[in-house]
Amino acid sequence: MKLFANILLAALVGIASSASFAADEHAAAPAAAPAKPPKPDPAKGDTLFNASTPTVQSCASCHNADGNSTIAANPKLAQQHPEYILKQLEDFKSGKRKNSVMSPMAANLSDQDMRDIAWFVASKKVKTGFSKSKDTVALGEKIYRGGIGERSIPACAGCHSPNGAGLPAQYPRLGGQNADYTVAQLKAFRGDGTPVRTNSGPMTGVAAKLNDREIAAVADYIAGLR
Repeated sequence: MKLFANILLAALVGIASSASFAADEHAAAPAAAPAKPPKPDPAKGDTLFNASTPTVQSCASCHNADGNSTIAANPKLAQQHPEYILKQLEDFKSGKRKNSVMSPMAANLSDQDMRDIAWFVASKKVKTGFSKSKDTVALGEKIYRGGIGERSIPACAGCHSPNGAGLPAQYPRLGGQNADYTVAQLKAFRGDGTPVRTNSGPMTGVAAKLNDREIAAVADYIAGLR
């Protein structure tokens, strides 16, 4: 009888240990990795970028077929980091960034559409511009390369690189950008005490410390970077 009791106890202990091991093994199992988004299709992006409908203009009508906008108020998109373009389209669609033209355009795009467009236009080579104002180019260079230390304004080059190439997926390319567009964005980040564009905390902080002359000078200098 004692022998039977010992056998029964050992069996129960074994069952409990197995259950505990199974539970521990299950708990230790790694969580499933999030699904990766589909790969971008630049060819489809080309079609979307250049297609017009009776009610919707193509992206190319404002940004040119190769992303090198010749309209000073509109940005050049060619050779921009695709991750940055994708984020801006997502922000326009969600309302995080507001624009009377781009917000409704982005609203009609699927996540995959935005990805395809971003990778298409980013594959195009940017056509660099040039600085126009000899009177302020030195000031623009000073701000871009060295900032303004006494007012705690950091150098633009620290994030966007000395030649304006930026940093993929984090900081946009600026080199060769249309000066009028850069001026408009810096003023939107600054606002009149209240920022109009609010989808970049770092830029809101920097622009708040710049006056109109400094904004114009650094934008003109950026236009000539290559």
